[in-house]
Amino acid sequence: MTKPLNTAIAWKTADPATPTLADTRGRPLRDLRISVTDRCNFRCTYCMPKEVYGRDFQFLERSQLLSFDEIHRLVKVFHGHGIEKVRITGGEPLVRRQLEKLIGMLAQEPGLDLTLTTNGSLLKQKAQALRDAGLNRVTVSLDSLDDAVFRAMNDVDFPVAKVLEGIEEADRVGLKPIKINMVVKRGMNDQSVVDMARFFKGSGHILRFIEFMDVGNTNGWKMGHVVPSRELVSRINAELPIEPADPNYVGEVAERWRYKDGSGEVGFISSVTQAFCKDCTRARLSAEGSLYTCLFATEGTDLRDLIRSGANDDELAAAIAKVWRVRSDRYSEIRTADTAKLRKVEMSYIGG
Repeated sequence: MTKPLNTAIAWKTADPATPTLADTRGRPLRDLRISVTDRCNFRCTYCMPKEVYGRDFQFLERSQLLSFDEIHRLVKVFHGHGIEKVRITGGEPLVRRQLEKLIGMLAQEPGLDLTLTTNGSLLKQKAQALRDAGLNRVTVSLDSLDDAVFRAMNDVDFPVAKVLEGIEEADRVGLKPIKINMVVKRGMNDQSVVDMARFFKGSGHILRFIEFMDVGNTNGWKMGHVVPSRELVSRINAELPIEPADPNYVGEVAERWRYKDGSGEVGFISSVTQAFCKDCTRARLSAEGSLYTCLFATEGTDLRDLIRSGANDDELAAAIAKVWRVRSDRYSEIRTADTAKLRKVEMSYIGG
């Protein structure tokens, strides 16, 4: 099987009247991921291990977080730079109180694709309110259907059945297409891959397998823990035949494969073994208002201080443009044993 080609696809333009803001590699700014909290009710071993994020861990104070009004204002400024999609992340975004209020504010922006990534633990209770507020779609993190494995990975003994109930409710209220993200770690949950594919095949949901990444400094990442996507493709194809599918757009993170019987698709996010830096159009805003231009960044640019010191929208737009125009990030293309040891920002701080 051959890998899908995307060389013939041109950059998508949100609005011909909006000047393209491009970085040093010609990559436009198109996607904004916003962490609304650094807190989470899970302690997933690959993200917020309990031995680091224990009872005494000092999370951000409420006053340090961007307010909903500040987030909305920044989204409007980013939208002026050509942002087409906003993804709400965390931590776990649904632990932020009254999040549906923020969703309602952002949903006012015309032509913006508004989505959210969650661990699913509170989704059953929140799905209807989020949909009513204007959320378009949802992505749910789910690392195994095996209850024992799932409880071990979230490390708070949370049952998989409750996440599945959340997915069902999201589907019922129309937050779809639903994407299911599975981080695959060798020796921990890689034996669940085919079972996951079989379970979601034909459901209308899109299951995506993510290579275990060296984000942050606390998850004990080693190359030996990574299961390359090509290996996963082979495992799935041996039991559930799949074939390559074209990307939906340039910069799409997941490499798409469809079932040969027409019953849906799966995706593979291969940051470790098949870097996609050359097409990356994503910026990240941390919960306390720092702008990061890469998931593997070592430092960000403080936008909260600009806002709270009285900067107007033109000054905010200029600050964002200044950061993006000098962006040269390509961490996954140059990853080595040495770069993996850099003091990178934690995933729980800027989202996945």
